[in-house]
Amino acid sequence: MNRSEERSFTELLGFIESELDFESDFYNDAYLDRRITARMRRTDIDDYRTYKRLLERDESEREKLLNSLSINVTGFFRNPEAWEKLRLVLRELTANNRSVRIWSAPCADGREPYSLSMLALDDPEITDRRVDITATDINPDILEKARAGVYETSQTTDIADELEVLGEYDQYIDEQDGQFSVRDRVKKPVSFEQHDLIRGDPKRDFDLVLCRNLLIYIDASYKVPIFETIRGSLRDEGYLMIGMTETLPAECRDSFEPVHKQHRIYRRV
Repeated sequence: MNRSEERSFTELLGFIESELDFESDFYNDAYLDRRITARMRRTDIDDYRTYKRLLERDESEREKLLNSLSINVTGFFRNPEAWEKLRLVLRELTANNRSVRIWSAPCADGREPYSLSMLALDDPEITDRRVDITATDINPDILEKARAGVYETSQTTDIADELEVLGEYDQYIDEQDGQFSVRDRVKKPVSFEQHDLIRGDPKRDFDLVLCRNLLIYIDASYKVPIFETIRGSLRDEGYLMIGMTETLPAECRDSFEPVHKQHRIYRRV
């Protein structure tokens, strides 16, 4: 990116922040550039200044860009080998004969919290009636999609393949013509709410927090506040799971000990 392009990109980010009420400072520039240029390609625009002029006059494109900037990359049982280790954690937690509170943040379109619910229902060694799942995201539109619990196979997403972890998934999902609908028994323990993980207050008394595949998009200066929020939301010796390609910030490593380090599962200390 040359200096002229850098200036145009900075001006575009300024417009997005002021007019679209989007906190661009939270995210690293590489992530923002990927998402913005993806929208530019879809509108046959090849420079930032022209795209900014489109945003100024086209409300529908502003909405599409905001949706694109939201971090909603997800899947059922993403990284299946990590879910096998998470299965052991859920067995241990529910064996203690009390309600187990889990927080999925950000939950995107709901496939992660629904995966937790299905895993609890499917494993006879996990007491599913003790599992309570709170799923949060900053984007109200994606939360509506999550509550609906309806997903479609596409060129880039094979829902049936994602569900292979369960073997037989038809007791949890209704499938018809490539459309997959989560059944009510899976939805029952899951509640959705809007929450900003960076600026929002900590929650309380969670036994397990899943914060997977958010940190790779976030600017380094905001990672520590996120982990402080998570730590404040966990019970003593509560568990944390992050994404397979993510690491704990150095400032936070004394607060968590690895349980299944290869699969990024830690315990609060």
